[in-house]
Amino acid sequence: MYDWCIAAADKPYALWLMGAVSFAESSFFPIPPDVMLVPMSLARPQKAWLYALVCTLTSVAGGVVGYAIGALLYDSVGQWLINLYGYGDKVEAFRAGYAEYGAWIILLKGLTPIPYKLVTITSGFAGYNLLAFVLLSLVARGGRFFIVAVLLNRYGSWIREVIEERLGLWVAIGAGVLVLGFIIAFRMF
Repeated sequence: MYDWCIAAADKPYALWLMGAVSFAESSFFPIPPDVMLVPMSLARPQKAWLYALVCTLTSVAGGVVGYAIGALLYDSVGQWLINLYGYGDKVEAFRAGYAEYGAWIILLKGLTPIPYKLVTITSGFAGYNLLAFVLLSLVARGGRFFIVAVLLNRYGSWIREVIEERLGLWVAIGAGVLVLGFIIAFRMF
C-alpha cells in the first residue's frame, strides 16, 4: 500500500482519493487519511501543504455529515454506527460532558488518533452548535494535518529513508496507534 501511495502521488486521481478517504473517515470509515497523506507527502514534500489543506477541508466536510448523522439520524444510522464501534452505552455520559467541555472535547479528540467520527456523530446527537463545531473542527483537524505537513515538508527525505528502511516496523507502529486510539476512545467515551 505504501508503494502504491508513493506511485499514486503523481496520478491525477490521488488527491481526490485522499480527500474521499479523509471525508469518509470523519463520518463512517475506520481508516484515517494518514495512510495516504504520509506517503503522498513523502513522495512530493513540496505538496505537503496542499495535501494537508485537502485533508483538513474534506475531513471537516465529512465531519458535518457525521454531525448530521448524529443530529438527524441518530435513532437509526447514528446509533447503529456508535454500537458498531461498541460505544452505545457511553453516549449519554459523553453527551452530558458536551454541556461543559464540548469545545475541549472537539479540539483534543480532533488532534488525537481517537476516531473522529465518534466526536462528529456525538456532536450532532448532543446538539452542539454547528458553527462552533465547524470552526473547532477546522482548528483541530487542520492542526493535526498541518503538523504532519510541516514535519514531512521539512524532514521528508530523511523520514522517507527511515520509513523505507524499516517499513514493517512503522506499519506495525501505525496499526498500534490506530488500535490504541480505539482503546482510548472506548475507555474515555
